[in-house]
Amino acid sequence: MKISRVVIRNFRSFEHLDAPISAETTCIIGENNTGKSNFLHAIRLCLDAGLSSSYRSLILRDIHSAVDISHPNQVLVGLEITNFAGKINEEALVGAWQIEPGLARLMYRFRPKTSIREDLEAGEIEAGELTIEDYHWEISGGGDPGRDLAKVEWNEDIGAQIRFSDLQSFLVVFLPALRDVESDLRQFRASPLARLINAMEIDQDEQEQLLEKLREANQGIAESPSVDAIAEAIDKSFKAVTGPAFSMDVGLGVAEPSFQAIVRALRILMSNAAMRDFDPSSNGLGLNNILYVSILIEYFHKRLAQQKSAGQIILFEEPEAHLHPQLQLTLFNALSSLPFQSILTTHSTHITAQADLESYVVLTHTGGPASASSVPAMNGGLDKADVSDLERYLDATKSNLLYARKVMLVEGPAELFLIPALIKQVKGIDLAREGVSVIPIYGVHFDVYARLFSDNGLPKRCAIVTDGDLKPSDAVPELEGEDELPPPPDIKALENDWVKVFACKTTFERALVFPRTLEMFARAAEEVGAPVIAGRLRTGLEAIKNGMNKDDEKELLNTLRASVLNTAKRFGKARFAQVAARHVDSAEVIPKYLGEAVSWLVEE
Repeated sequence: MKISRVVIRNFRSFEHLDAPISAETTCIIGENNTGKSNFLHAIRLCLDAGLSSSYRSLILRDIHSAVDISHPNQVLVGLEITNFAGKINEEALVGAWQIEPGLARLMYRFRPKTSIREDLEAGEIEAGELTIEDYHWEISGGGDPGRDLAKVEWNEDIGAQIRFSDLQSFLVVFLPALRDVESDLRQFRASPLARLINAMEIDQDEQEQLLEKLREANQGIAESPSVDAIAEAIDKSFKAVTGPAFSMDVGLGVAEPSFQAIVRALRILMSNAAMRDFDPSSNGLGLNNILYVSILIEYFHKRLAQQKSAGQIILFEEPEAHLHPQLQLTLFNALSSLPFQSILTTHSTHITAQADLESYVVLTHTGGPASASSVPAMNGGLDKADVSDLERYLDATKSNLLYARKVMLVEGPAELFLIPALIKQVKGIDLAREGVSVIPIYGVHFDVYARLFSDNGLPKRCAIVTDGDLKPSDAVPELEGEDELPPPPDIKALENDWVKVFACKTTFERALVFPRTLEMFARAAEEVGAPVIAGRLRTGLEAIKNGMNKDDEKELLNTLRASVLNTAKRFGKARFAQVAARHVDSAEVIPKYLGEAVSWLVEE
């Protein structure tokens, strides 16, 4: 079975979050401090029998800052669960939670105690007098299918209380971001190796054979003259200290002859071309993470094969920790192929580039105390073709738009190289420090990407910065008999509360040419190997400085703009922009449309 929807109300950073989950492996992504860890903890409050009950009794900092607990209110975490039909163990577990065929509901609530609710109704306690001690937690399941989790009131009873012991048959494994897997592998209680060995169900005859070998080894060691002498010395000293009234015999041995002793003594040994049978402590942290998860996955598979599972899920914080990019992809692909659900938080653009768009739950700062959630693939503005286009587009470089606080979409690499450098030089604004990512889409098809940004998609500002002609910068005139380019999208129609278009009246390179940027382009032309153009730009700059009427200056600038554009095309627009960015210290102005885009993005 799998979680198909998560509703969180008034818990920590979430005032109201409603996230449908469609993928077997879900990626919770977003900026720092948007609530990714809180999302996983909320699920644990509802479902994890291994989570201490002390965590379920919330403290003030667990309650959203907009809530005044002196007035009756609630923290609610609701899960909708699907895909359990036809699986005996899972149906037995969630049958009491079922609200309609194939759909079950589980709720954690922290709200006023029953007696306090009765006193409030009777008027013996007034709203505004409650304290945290007047609240308690409860877990319930089922209820009226017509009652939406997102609208349940604090004083409304819904579903039936469930026994906490019922949750113990559902296995939740939580892997925190700050994890010490090397230590966990050594400790019997925390090690997935011990779980896996127990799940293997080694038969009694084989266990007895192993025990006999342990007894023989133990006896041989104990009979060693040196070990025997040490044991006698300790025994003599102990009896001298305790006296005859408290005397006990002391001996030395390797371990008690039990099968659990064998399990505790087993250690993972690894080999490679350099060493044989070495302890995992010799590995790096990243490889030990992979080892730990591999053992855990095998344990899950054994539970499924033995039909002992009534559901299981992995909650994984930052699986990319300490991992090489290729290992990040390997681990993610392994998790994605599992026959059970995993939910992970990540900052890795390599992982999000590999994941399907429908697997994203994006948490975004919206300026208030709450964090908004969205599943971009389900925002209603994207069809299947759009989703496929976006999934191909969101490679490891460009998927950082999912993590950025604000986004500037541009046509190509020329804008990517020059715009941030120019804005920092002229305006003194570092776009990265402002949380703005400049993302090239390598074309003018902004319509697909613009639909990502909305109340129901990515609620973050997106400035579309483009040329006025909306023609691809590398487009060439069609020859006779060839297809014409499709008409450009209606760029202004893309605007909404989150998207705004800033277009120049010409092409990017021409729009940047002013008297106070000519020296920058002259140096760039010189460096790429166009000294004639460099000389022409400097001659023009000198003529303007010496004074000329406006019409003549305008005509000259148009000629120089054509020279800059032609030079960029000849030597490669991306290369020319990259070189020009090294000389932005000689630039003193940016076009008006760029300044307006930056002002809109950075304003509060």
